[in-house]
Amino acid sequence: MLNFIRKMLSLFGAGILYAMLMIHWLKLVVLMKRIILFDGECNLCNSSVQFILKRDPNGKFHFTSLQGKIGQGLLKKHGQEMAVNSFVLIEDEKLYLKSKAALRVCRQLNGLWKLFTIFQVVPPFVRDFVYDIVAANRYKWFGRNESCLLPSSKWKDRFLE
Repeated sequence: MLNFIRKMLSLFGAGILYAMLMIHWLKLVVLMKRIILFDGECNLCNSSVQFILKRDPNGKFHFTSLQGKIGQGLLKKHGQEMAVNSFVLIEDEKLYLKSKAALRVCRQLNGLWKLFTIFQVVPPFVRDFVYDIVAANRYKWFGRNESCLLPSSKWKDRFLE
């Protein structure tokens, strides 16, 4: 394997090899059915991830931060701007944002959280208006980390980077 990597480096150079590996990695990631992209610097977002992990014992969801290379690559792949300011769910190759993403996640959690899907009867522009208010104030109301929190060893395999 080491000889193969050396040969690839000599043929393509480090930059192109890195790009090829990232494309391969993204293809593998996409094979996973459900990926949540979250703001890794936001305390509310990190708490939401912990909340989901505890209510998803079967490991339906995988996670990556919006700020990371994989998160940025997935956003680009789905035609989203790199500085998207939203909770994002990629499910079966479709990208969902804001309240729609949150409700799709709730639908698949253990416990009574499935009941939150009743809010789907509320028009999306109303749900997203409330979502945008919370998103705009999340750092002020819940605080901010300077960097992404590291996952516990129990859930490390659920995080893509």
